[in-house]
Amino acid sequence: MSSHAVAETDSSSPWSGGKSPFGVSYGKLFMWFFLVSDALTFSGLLVAYAFMRHKHPEVWPNPADVFTHFPFYHGHIPLAYVGLMTLILIMSSVTMVLAVEAGHRNDKKKVTIWLFLTIIGGAMFVGSQAWEWYHFIVGTPHGALRSVNVDGTWVKQTIYGANMTVNEYGLPVFANFFFFITGFHGFHVFSGVIINLVIFINVVRGTYERRGHYEMIEKTGLYWHFVDLVWVFVFTFFYLL
Repeated sequence: MSSHAVAETDSSSPWSGGKSPFGVSYGKLFMWFFLVSDALTFSGLLVAYAFMRHKHPEVWPNPADVFTHFPFYHGHIPLAYVGLMTLILIMSSVTMVLAVEAGHRNDKKKVTIWLFLTIIGGAMFVGSQAWEWYHFIVGTPHGALRSVNVDGTWVKQTIYGANMTVNEYGLPVFANFFFFITGFHGFHVFSGVIINLVIFINVVRGTYERRGHYEMIEKTGLYWHFVDLVWVFVFTFFYLL
């Protein structure tokens, strides 16, 4: 009996508690919990978008005809700007990988450089998304004739741009999905930029160097890669399909 009790309280036993069963710190484990729950939210939004597009295929706007603007160019280049935004975000994911790798080697200088470039890439993406929103809201110079509900009566009016109730490009629900899905993702990127900025300040101050490890870089890297991966699905569902 006594030997059995000793076996149960042996710290080497997998049932003894006080340690992660997968050898993962609590910080990374709970980051994974958060990312899984967030992935379900984005999945629901994209499935809802796909359902509505399938329901109204004949009147659903073609993204290639809507997102044709490009800075300092007066012609139309379908999806070129959103393609550039995607490239910027993917490259920021590459710099984050390099920051994490440098953290594993406790290389403060390289962590500082790659994390700074990640922040710049994220800020550029957020700024680009704001520019795209502006042009989507303002619309084209010629506008489009759409049916609008005025005091319970449907009348034809020329609509410029899009908001939550009218949409020059087609169904208002298209604009609703655009604002909600890209805005929700943009909020994630903006939050990631702020988080990375806080981590960057701590790196410069030598906080993690004194701790002897850069695990915080790895945890924020998980979040950043998730944000990049979600954008690939948003880009595919919303702009390409």
